This record gives sequence, structure tokens and C-alpha cells, in this order.
Amino acid sequence: MPKDIEAILKQAKPRETTVPVYMAGDLVAEIERLERQLAEAGAGAWKADSLADTNPTRAIAEKIEAVREKLKKSEVEFRFRALPDDQWSDLLAAHPPKDSEQHLFNPDTFPRALIAACAVDPIMEVEQVDRLFGVLNQAQRNALFDGAYGVNTEGTSVPFSVSASAILGALGDGK
Repeated sequence: MPKDIEAILKQAKPRETTVPVYMAGDLVAEIERLERQLAEAGAGAWKADSLADTNPTRAIAEKIEAVREKLKKSEVEFRFRALPDDQWSDLLAAHPPKDSEQHLFNPDTFPRALIAACAVDPIMEVEQVDRLFGVLNQAQRNALFDGAYGVNTEGTSVPFSVSASAILGALGDGK
């Protein structure tokens, strides 16, 4: 059956992706400190001297969970949308590689420009990406760039969810 290109064009939307980033990096150090404290407290094989005594590891474990919850709440989801073909090629042309045999683009300038160009939530300017990169670590910067680059270069397929499949399977798939 012939396809109507106008109908296809009406349903076509640029690919989007999201990248979660935890912004409260200092809380990771607090969790690590508490984990060491927990290991030290647990290493002595605590024994109660009376019924009123409580295991000190419980309080430390509760602190760890409280800090973990704070860290989870610091998560920011960055949403990227694929650029139209002409904007993609213009952006690549604006950031030519220093060594064309090694790179497709300038690795110093292109990642920040791409992130700013593709970011739809929150919307960012290159200067804001620069400031953000000033506080993020390399893995976080890579995750943002990988999201922005991937949304423009990776194929689109229907993602498979192991979790959803397992839940639906356990519940009889609703049938």
C-alpha cells in the first residue's frame, strides 16, 4: 500500500533523550565518610551492655539513607533534541577539528556548543554550559555530551524495558 509522505511528515518528530545528573556532588563524600564510619562501627561486633543500648550502626545507616535521599533529590534531568540537518552540519562546520585524522570536530569547543544547541530543558547558552562544566566532573560532562551527540547520531528504536516486562509478566501481562 502506498504511503502518503505528507502524513508521514506530520507525525515525524525529532529524536529526544534525557540525561540525569546529580548536582550535589558534595553529598557523595558525605556518604563515603558515613560508609567508613559504618564499617568501623560494625567491625567491633557490637554487643549490648543493657536492654537500653542500641546498635550504633543503625543510626549511621539511617544517616546514610537520609543523605542518599538528599542526593537523589539533587538530580536534574537534561533533555536534548536532535538538530535539523542544516543546523547539525553548520555546527560541525563552525567547530572544525584541529587534526582531521583524529577527530570529526574540535573536541575543545564542539561539545559545549552542541549541548547548548540541543538542550531544550533547561535551555542553555554556551556560557552557561561553560559555568556548568566548571562544577561537574568529567564523567558528568561526558554524560551530557554523549546525550547531546547521541540524540543526533544514534538510530531510533523502541526501547525495551526489562523492568516493565518483568512486572507485566509477573502480573499476567494484564490479559
